[in-house]
Amino acid sequence: MSSSPVLLPVPAHVSLSSRSVPFQGVKVVWDGKATALEQRAVARFLGRLEKLQGGSDNTEPKTVLHIRAGQDPAYLTVNEREGYSLSVKGQNIQLEAGGPAGVIHGLATLLQLVHAGPSGRQIAEGDIQDAPRFSWRGLMIDVSRHFMSVETMERQLDAMELTKLNVLHWHLSDGTGFRIQSLRYPKLQDVGAHHQYYTQSQVRSIVQYAADRGIRVVPEIDIPGHTLSLLQAYPELAAQQPVLVTDAAGRACTTNSADGQTTTNCSRRPNLNNAALNPVSPQVIDFAANLYAEIGRLFPDRYIHSGGDEVQDQQWLDNPAIVSYMKANGYKDVPALQAAFTAKIEKALAAQGKIMMGWDEVSEAPIPKDVVVEVWRNAKWTGSATKAGHPVVVSAGYYLDLLYSSANHYAVDPDATRPANISAEDAERLRHQTLDRLERAFAPDPDMAPLDEAQRKLVLGGEAPLWAEIVSDEMLDARLWPRSAAIAERFWSPETVQDVDDLYRRLPVVMNELESTGLLAREHTDRMIAELTPSNITPLTVLTSVTVPVQNYALNHLAGPTGDAMLKSPAAIASPDSFSAIEFNALAKRYAAGDKSAAAQLRASLSVWAANDAAYTQVATTPQLQLAEPVSKQLSQLAQIGLEAMEPGAHNRAWHKKAQQLLAEQDLTLIDPTSFAGKERVIPPSGLLIAIVPGIHALVQSAR
Repeated sequence: MSSSPVLLPVPAHVSLSSRSVPFQGVKVVWDGKATALEQRAVARFLGRLEKLQGGSDNTEPKTVLHIRAGQDPAYLTVNEREGYSLSVKGQNIQLEAGGPAGVIHGLATLLQLVHAGPSGRQIAEGDIQDAPRFSWRGLMIDVSRHFMSVETMERQLDAMELTKLNVLHWHLSDGTGFRIQSLRYPKLQDVGAHHQYYTQSQVRSIVQYAADRGIRVVPEIDIPGHTLSLLQAYPELAAQQPVLVTDAAGRACTTNSADGQTTTNCSRRPNLNNAALNPVSPQVIDFAANLYAEIGRLFPDRYIHSGGDEVQDQQWLDNPAIVSYMKANGYKDVPALQAAFTAKIEKALAAQGKIMMGWDEVSEAPIPKDVVVEVWRNAKWTGSATKAGHPVVVSAGYYLDLLYSSANHYAVDPDATRPANISAEDAERLRHQTLDRLERAFAPDPDMAPLDEAQRKLVLGGEAPLWAEIVSDEMLDARLWPRSAAIAERFWSPETVQDVDDLYRRLPVVMNELESTGLLAREHTDRMIAELTPSNITPLTVLTSVTVPVQNYALNHLAGPTGDAMLKSPAAIASPDSFSAIEFNALAKRYAAGDKSAAAQLRASLSVWAANDAAYTQVATTPQLQLAEPVSKQLSQLAQIGLEAMEPGAHNRAWHKKAQQLLAEQDLTLIDPTSFAGKERVIPPSGLLIAIVPGIHALVQSAR
């Protein structure tokens, strides 16, 4: 535990005294009758407290926790009562909440108030009044590209509870797999699931597991595009014939049948996202309505996500019957036809008592104002959707599969048309990480006015999506966390909470709490390293501790058609947030500014990194490990330059030229291969970037 309390998300109003009191367990007293759900929440709190304390010491609890909770008929809706107050005075704790959600959130904060002191466990005294800034605070987990087990999903829900996230957006279907059992259309799992799907019993279990933790589950069945797995099961619904199938090597193939003969053609670089439903077929509308009705019964939530994104024009324009229908009915283009299709699906969902949610393309359809628009492309869609009166959930800026750091996501505010206000120093720190894609998404639109008060009220909150092309089950914990915790604070805490340095001070502590209470990020990472380098885990451990994966889907470009090799590579292990590098860079900056107290720690780290390449070369026996050998060598060279920069004496022009050349190579490392700036850059074949470069820059610049 930390020597002082670390709170994340930061509460709306918090006043902690400098005094902490001894804490030897807690006795819970309910002021009123507790519901079974609230009792289970307390049981989880006590179990987690025991894990964080290292087990029970069998001491009679001296601290008394009084809980008073109101009844909330709106629990697990966007209107639920999530606020709570928490007061700690001596051995007396008071937790008051408007309903079960407030109890769950208050217990999560109370867990963070307990910390290690000089003479044992302590709890900070103080008062907290807390409620979220946004009512919709979600994660979107894609289980189509790579299937995630029930146990893995449950771990994420536990971590979401502790960071006060309250919506799981479950992306259950896409081109690569249909992952939920249908009794009405069994081919969806028999053919489209590729042997990996959730039974209806498992779905109900996960939904209940989430509800116990104050988390709503919104399912997504994505139509009319992204439907290859669905169309493999029911090809008669496709806009294009033939439909792709998948061969034993994982390649996408097309089948044609003529004169009793079947021919198959396979592509080595298929786009599995292109296949689309036939929007003019009554059979398709009936199929979708029936499927949503069946799926909807498994999910109590009012909202169902119907997708609606990235329909490829040629899927429809290359079908003469669809083109003829468009002309006969006055649809000028594909977006107009899709808008009509979206309206039909919305009516079907409304008839079932559900509210449609869709990606921002649905905002172009003639649909009721209660349809929730999820903005994924850029901030201008937040403006246009809210201007039309739609509630909005913002995911633009929070795409975790872009592999940006926590600081990047932290700088984006859901209800702004620009990044959140950050200091000039923090902006400069982020500048070198942020190229065309993020700038396009979050730069102010000169033709767009800021959101007015009415529009801001329509922004329900945000979601952090993780698309899983290059995320396996064992990678999920580390790819979601700790960045999801940083985003959770952006969704919960006041807009003024923006200190990036303080965020990085707290994130390691919170990550340790999440792992101590069930998350397996470190355990899985250590296992991946041991599988890759069983003879000596140290060199790969060192390398991946100070490197980060390339950003903006550059890793996808390196991965090839299936990406499977990349799932067992150093780039799959390295985290977008390198805490070791962040600490080093901060110390180097202090040193360069004249604070020499960090010199010993800097030299110790640099010496380890400088010596690591020789050991790494010995363990790099597989192609994926060998691809990282250049990066390993560059890390050692940079570390050596850092050591030399700290040595007293003259650093002549030749030395400075050598140092600047080495640093310039790192500054040209590719972030976005699809951007204009990226055309001049080189993708590291390993998919790794060296994260200590800013610190080495500071040391070199300080050398005299």
